[in-house]
Amino acid sequence: MLARDDTRPQGAPRAAVIRRISTKFLLAVLAAVVLPFLALALFVETQMAGRLSKDVVLYSLKSLAADLAVRVDRDIEEFNSTTALLAADPGSYLAIDEAARERRGELDGEQASVRRLMRDTQVQQFDNWVLAKRDYDLLMLVSADGRFVVANTVGRSGLGLSEDVLDLLRSRDHSQDVWFEAARNGQAFRIDQHRSVLLPPRHAEPAHPENFHIAFSAPVYWPADAAQPERSGQFLGALCVLVNWARIQEEVESPVLKSYFQGLVGPDEFPSAYGWIWASDADTILAHRDPSLYGQSVSTSPRIRLPELSRAARASDWGLYPEYEYAGRRKNAAFKHTHPVTADGFGWIVGVGIDNDDIFEGVRELRAQLFQVTALVLLVSVLWTMLVARRTTAPVLELREQVLKVAGGDLAARNAVRGRDELGELGRELNRMTDEIRDSREKLVRAEKEAAWREMARQVAHDIKNPLTPIQVSAELCKRAHDERSKEFERIFERTIEITLRQVAHLREVAGDFHALTGVRKDALVRVDVGAMLTEVLELYRALSIERGVAIEAQIQGALVLADASALRRVLQNLVSNAFEAMPQGGMLVASVQREGGEARITLHDSGEGLSAQAQARLFEPYFTTRSQGTGLGLAIARRVVEDLGGSIELHNVEPGRGVLATMRLPLAEGA
Repeated sequence: MLARDDTRPQGAPRAAVIRRISTKFLLAVLAAVVLPFLALALFVETQMAGRLSKDVVLYSLKSLAADLAVRVDRDIEEFNSTTALLAADPGSYLAIDEAARERRGELDGEQASVRRLMRDTQVQQFDNWVLAKRDYDLLMLVSADGRFVVANTVGRSGLGLSEDVLDLLRSRDHSQDVWFEAARNGQAFRIDQHRSVLLPPRHAEPAHPENFHIAFSAPVYWPADAAQPERSGQFLGALCVLVNWARIQEEVESPVLKSYFQGLVGPDEFPSAYGWIWASDADTILAHRDPSLYGQSVSTSPRIRLPELSRAARASDWGLYPEYEYAGRRKNAAFKHTHPVTADGFGWIVGVGIDNDDIFEGVRELRAQLFQVTALVLLVSVLWTMLVARRTTAPVLELREQVLKVAGGDLAARNAVRGRDELGELGRELNRMTDEIRDSREKLVRAEKEAAWREMARQVAHDIKNPLTPIQVSAELCKRAHDERSKEFERIFERTIEITLRQVAHLREVAGDFHALTGVRKDALVRVDVGAMLTEVLELYRALSIERGVAIEAQIQGALVLADASALRRVLQNLVSNAFEAMPQGGMLVASVQREGGEARITLHDSGEGLSAQAQARLFEPYFTTRSQGTGLGLAIARRVVEDLGGSIELHNVEPGRGVLATMRLPLAEGA
């Protein structure tokens, strides 16, 4: 009812709405009921906000930071253990040893087959490990001289590594890599977040988490062997493991962080809590929900500039950051250091933060509940007012809505005013008037359609009758010459045949025009270069341009469109022909084809006298022509062809006495 009561014609002053009786009733109730409740809500919010303690939230932040650090340390321990386990696996040192023996030529044919089987088994083991864990992008064994031995052949997604990647690993001299140097010195090694040169990036976006890795390596030794005591502890090579950074990013974006604070916000809302990881310098961002911040400095980056956070992280292993502002929001956060490098870790600093708005969400919820109570009281208070307003204004608004619909062209609109008073009588009279207007419009539409069909029939009959007359006269003359055995019969016969063929061709042209007016055949659409086609059409008129003194300037790009080639060529020929007809004493024709967005824009600008107002208003009507010859269907057919192709065509005067600009737009073909 409120929406109906506010309905007014476009442009009506708002003061008129306020002056309505129903509006005055509602405003009085709002002033009497809502204002006191709003004052109470403001008082409760300010008092609660001053007394609400953040201790519980801050303690939770510290707990979550510690939990996140534990999970990250557990991940790193898992990767360290996996690397050590695979390096000590018999399949690893046997695969390296057999590869070295094969290079030295110490294996006969049968032993080489066993070696290939052993290598395939190790590759299968690596593939199974990658598919089972879904965290590893590369497990690679290299020999003591840094040469490639084996690696996994599938990625985390289950798709195989490309041959280019495997060829790169095989051809690379790994002996110069820092992880290999550490393994040769008998040390396990870890490389912090980086973009590995061993694998190409997985995503085009440079900052995507899956383009980053952490690397682990371990030396591979010959185990203690009673049968070969001289080889026990011999350095055979190294194992290199690349772990995709997405595993660490998933820890930062863990749903646990948001679900922990779900009680602070509504059931359909999401808390703002999220985590991040900094490098051991307590200043470089390694993981964040916004990957574009990777590598940014917390202290000096223009997007952040929070040096106080870095100082707090350096001053303690575990604690709270000072309250800060980022992206226009006040925030609180906690941090925790992970295991240092000396304890087989990376020394990262993990953090967990939340917006202050979420901390005070409980106050907002209380305020919302107070507003709901206010709304309920308001609803009860204004029900009687709304009922009175509805019963008073509803009939008038019904009549007004019908008048607006009829004015907008909806002649099926009816009002529901059923009273026996003056308004009811007015409603019935308005319905009757609407029926009469609808009947009159239907009769007018039928009359216009019948007139159009009569004109069509008249024009068809006229266009067919004209060629039949010379055919009939010529045939009768030929028959009389034949009957009279005239000596001129041969000449008359040939002339009759010539006239008949010429008039039949004209009839075929007329039939083609009427057929083209029906539209483009969808099954005839092909990819057409409209620029090349316009160039060919202009070339056909080259001789005529020289004869009439018309200079042609072409600025044409290639543009592929889907079209019926013959129909489109006819449209272009019609436009060029019209341009030449407009310049009988010579002039300039500027033709262009350009690609604009997803369209091809074709323009033809002649320097003729331009169009009259009558001609411009009726250009695309069938049978309208300013020439002494022609059916008057050329532009009508052109518009039908272009619109069936999803395009548009228009002709208008550029300036008085400066010719006509014909503009045609066609959608580019897919992939053009």
